[in-house]
Amino acid sequence: MKRFPLVFLGLVIVLAGTAFPISGIDLPTLPIKGTSEIDALLRQAVRQGTVPGVVAIVANKERILYHGAFGLMDTGKRKPMQKDSIFRIASMTKPVTSVAVMMLKEEGNLGLDDPVSKYLPSFQNREVIASFNAAEATYTTKKAAHPVLIRHLLTNTSGLAYAFSNDTVNRLQQKTKLEEQDLPLLYEPGTRWTYSGSTRVLGQVIEKITGAGLEKFFEQRIFRPLELADTAYSVPSAKAGRTVTVHQRENGKLMELPNPEKMEGPARGDGGLFSTASDYIKFLQMFLNDGQWHSTTLLHKESIEAMTRNEIGSVIVDTQHTTNPLRSLNFPFGAGRDKYGFGFQIAASNNENPYLRSPGSYTWAGINNTHFWVDPKRQITAVIMMQVLPFYDDGCMKVYRDFEAAIGRNLR
Repeated sequence: MKRFPLVFLGLVIVLAGTAFPISGIDLPTLPIKGTSEIDALLRQAVRQGTVPGVVAIVANKERILYHGAFGLMDTGKRKPMQKDSIFRIASMTKPVTSVAVMMLKEEGNLGLDDPVSKYLPSFQNREVIASFNAAEATYTTKKAAHPVLIRHLLTNTSGLAYAFSNDTVNRLQQKTKLEEQDLPLLYEPGTRWTYSGSTRVLGQVIEKITGAGLEKFFEQRIFRPLELADTAYSVPSAKAGRTVTVHQRENGKLMELPNPEKMEGPARGDGGLFSTASDYIKFLQMFLNDGQWHSTTLLHKESIEAMTRNEIGSVIVDTQHTTNPLRSLNFPFGAGRDKYGFGFQIAASNNENPYLRSPGSYTWAGINNTHFWVDPKRQITAVIMMQVLPFYDDGCMKVYRDFEAAIGRNLR
């Protein structure tokens, strides 16, 4: 029998362990010191009145590392926040819509470089603003040199914008009463980044291709495979008592907006969903697992990679200036340097604090201050949910950043 040196046998064992990794090895964890620190900072935020209530969750690709709930979900009724409390996640709907688009792309039902007008005739021969008189909200236009493409909608480079975060669109909408997507484009498609209802248009494209409403498509193709039991465009009466109320901060004081009797969001691509922290973290864990969840493949790895890398070239994410400070303050963090993928803002650096997310991490948020990020380098994802207006409220963003830094300090 041929004998092998012990060194050689050891090498074989190491290589075998590399080729066939054991689940859970080298995945990040949060020690008790870290979870206790997060508990303390979130409890303090509630005690100081910074936020009425908050739910936060952290996970690696396989399991939950932290899950906490603090404060009240309904201050008028003195109802404690629960880990399964239901939040309005607003624009955190957008990444779900982007996943649906990439599903259709993988199936050959659309192309990223298809003109949007192929599916929605209203986008044929769009006009671009050539000159604009802000005082009178008058303008001239010219025909766009290039059509708006599906990829422009995915990357917020379509030339559309929201009225609450763009002065030109706000003035034009007030004067014309037109929907934001029906106004002239702000610039040539693909040349700038502006936060917008582009994903709402993508929702319309999905409905046109599938012949079904977004709610049905999401439920059948995304929510059910991911086992998202509490994510939908409406809250059934049996779950209504779990829904968090929204608070408005005005002149430094928080005023509660009681929940309506019937809770339904508009079934749109850019917003309207209700969800829980534990539901949404499953959606994000699917990204850490390259498009897979348990034994189900929602997207191929190549699609996940495309969604979460720079897809806007030399264009950068610009600061969005509020036109309505009660609805939103200026945003986002990372403006002036960050990039954008298909539905996600991509972090360019973390020079300001090494405990914050790694470069290449991707994120977005909902207007009531629900936030998430995925850090593929550190192999973690986190969600923090509050229900406070305005968007990017100073207090909420301090809680958010303190939470993120506590994770970074303690991750092992």
